[in-house]
Amino acid sequence: MDFDGILFFPVTPFAADGTIDHELLAAHVATGVEAGAGGVFPACGTGEFHALSASEAAAVTRTAVTAVAGRVPVLAGAGGPLGHAIEVATAAADAGADGLLVLPPYLVGGTQSGLAAYVEQIVEAASLPVIIYHRGSAQYSVETVRRLVANPKVVGFKDGTGDIGATQLIVRAVAEEGRSDFAFFNGLLTAELTQGAYRGIGVPLYSSAAFAMAPDIADAYYRAYADGDEARRLALLDGFYRPLVELRDETPGFGVSLIKAGLRLSGLAVGSVRAPLVDPTPAQEARLAEILAAGRALL
Repeated sequence: MDFDGILFFPVTPFAADGTIDHELLAAHVATGVEAGAGGVFPACGTGEFHALSASEAAAVTRTAVTAVAGRVPVLAGAGGPLGHAIEVATAAADAGADGLLVLPPYLVGGTQSGLAAYVEQIVEAASLPVIIYHRGSAQYSVETVRRLVANPKVVGFKDGTGDIGATQLIVRAVAEEGRSDFAFFNGLLTAELTQGAYRGIGVPLYSSAAFAMAPDIADAYYRAYADGDEARRLALLDGFYRPLVELRDETPGFGVSLIKAGLRLSGLAVGSVRAPLVDPTPAQEARLAEILAAGRALL
């Protein structure tokens, strides 16, 4: 599975009555693809997978697949309780998704063998390619990754731990297994902040939540990154991403909440986040507006 461009994680818009606004979701997804996204990941972290029912997640994926219209790959989130994960995964396959991002299981931890079995059962149920997400209760050892990459439907690894050493060992292990088709992603919050380091260990791709609210700024950063224009990349890092991260770190869950707030500031009525996440205060939202303006002044 080839990805050429930023990995786009759209938000899930909610109407005033709390239901999903599918018309707005379709427009949001289409705008991201037109802005240069290399892949779309609906109903994942930025899309508030944690707060969606299985039927809602399936509906979000159907809307995204229709809006993308085959232009780039669509990979839906699937995770949590195994039964829920399988239900969401099979619905994503029925909706026409190209693959899955396998999120961590719910609450419990298990052995590495159990974690591998969790992924394998999702793959078997949905018959879709999967990317495994290395974070939280799903932290894969080198040997577990070796076991999983023996299955050609396991096509990628997304790191959300920030352990550069562990990720480097996994990158090398996959190369030793001969999987030249395998994709590696930086999946940390505001991944632009750490992507320079990840590129150095053989992880060229990254997910961008910022792209969902400010595709112009995120694309400028990506172009500088891809072209090796370090002066421009660092200017965007210092002028936009560093203050954004400082604001993000003030409140748990702001990795998603600020993205929705940024979209609302741009005039897109995506609604609030669902509990347990919270929206920024008016003062924080005003600071976000200043950060966005500063980023755009650099374009």
